[in-house]
Amino acid sequence: MDIGVPKERKDREYRVGLTPSSTRMLCEVGHEVFVETEAGVGAGFSDRDYLDVGAKIVPSAEMAWDRELIVKVKEPLPAEYELLKDKQLLFTYLHLAAERSLTEQLIASGTLAIAYETVELPNGRLPLLTPMSIIAGRLSVQFGARFLERQQGGRGVLLGGIPGVSPGQVTILGGGVVGAEAARIAVGMGAKVQILDINVDRLAELEILFGSRVELLYSSSAQIERVVPEADLLIGAVLVLGRRAPQLVSRHLVSQMKPGSVLIDVSVDQGGCMETLHPTSHTEPVYLDEGVVHYGVPNMPGAVPWTATQALNNATLPYVLQLANAGVGALKQNSALAKGVNVQEHQIIHPAVQESFPDLVS
Repeated sequence: MDIGVPKERKDREYRVGLTPSSTRMLCEVGHEVFVETEAGVGAGFSDRDYLDVGAKIVPSAEMAWDRELIVKVKEPLPAEYELLKDKQLLFTYLHLAAERSLTEQLIASGTLAIAYETVELPNGRLPLLTPMSIIAGRLSVQFGARFLERQQGGRGVLLGGIPGVSPGQVTILGGGVVGAEAARIAVGMGAKVQILDINVDRLAELEILFGSRVELLYSSSAQIERVVPEADLLIGAVLVLGRRAPQLVSRHLVSQMKPGSVLIDVSVDQGGCMETLHPTSHTEPVYLDEGVVHYGVPNMPGAVPWTATQALNNATLPYVLQLANAGVGALKQNSALAKGVNVQEHQIIHPAVQESFPDLVS
């Protein structure tokens, strides 16, 4: 099969769909991989690295996209819509519940769109979302600590405090992979940490993991209203598979937070869980609203592309191989991969995306 690897177009998105190592494995079993020139440079991979493992370097996005299978990292942007083709396989992160225009374009194009984030194992695990969730969770505290600095517009709080001065308060909404990883880093920095979640079984698992180092609270409107105003760093880590994130923090509640406190919403690519937060970019990551610093970069792991690209490829390569070997037939062979299908044959397939856009369902 011909496989295309376009250069990512999202602001400062330096990850790449396939590493040279993954490319080598595909070439060794007879597939041809066409990599847009300099697609891997931001992640530390030169065109020569790809040529040495058997790939072909093409000079334009159009030539990379003109293939049977496209392997990317982030969703196609408007400038790439015209490159979508009928019957083409697209394998990437999509987050369609918050992307109506892209959903419409995928339906019109006839592209078979498989989203990394909705590939689901029989036990409910999301194997292709997990590695980026780990990275985003850890980065959320790293970035939060940075933007709490006074020079960055924050309160001037050192999360770990020092002897004689209280540490900062980190409050995390959601105890899944993102929330647990954020807590891991925050605890390591010496912050006071709270996690709120509606799943009491998950809270019990987190107690085994963190013991008394993290305050574990059942998430309710009243509880959120109580803890948010006291947070120095508030992290949104809510995930509802394939659906828009529920809005948990109102503008009124944000207005009660301390001036210079920081909001980071990792669920922003699914619509976000905070009323005042909208998507930002790595170029302009923050803005001030209600006196609070807001960070809403939807591709956070793009800040560490060397690590993130390899972590993503470790998870995606087995699925890419299946798609390359069997094409559409891979969906019958692998039920987890089949659950990743969002759009096929001009129709929305995934139930959560159907619920988001009922008027687009025929």
